[in-house]
Amino acid sequence: MASIFDKNDNAVLISRINALTPETQPLWGKMNVGQMLSHCQAPIDVAFGDAKLKSNIIFLVLGRILKKKILAAPMFKKNSMTEPSFIRTGEYDFEETKAELITKVKRFADEGTACIKIEKHPFFGKMSFEEWDNLQWKHLNHHLKQFGV
Repeated sequence: MASIFDKNDNAVLISRINALTPETQPLWGKMNVGQMLSHCQAPIDVAFGDAKLKSNIIFLVLGRILKKKILAAPMFKKNSMTEPSFIRTGEYDFEETKAELITKVKRFADEGTACIKIEKHPFFGKMSFEEWDNLQWKHLNHHLKQFGV
């Protein structure tokens, strides 16, 4: 699998983000392209320690059960469950939101694993850098495929 930390793989992700336009339509789902660009930043912000999610015992138990299944899957399923705070329904400035996402994605390649500031995922529990890489790559890839890039 490709790695978000690898400079070449990361550049491919960024080129796919750059292929989006304000008119790009989803192939499935409810988000528009601006909402998707904002949504994709939310789990990155968690990994970087810039956003805190509340977890409870039910989510931690369920998350630990699902963690291996999700990480082992080749990709996320369409219309998968999402963290409620990651849901975007507002309007976003396309160019600004796209630039913010690119900056955050580029940080993975520039800083490597040092950019991951939390060890314990609020849903999946303790995660290795490889697991963070897997999760971040799959999430971005999932939504870029959703928008045909």
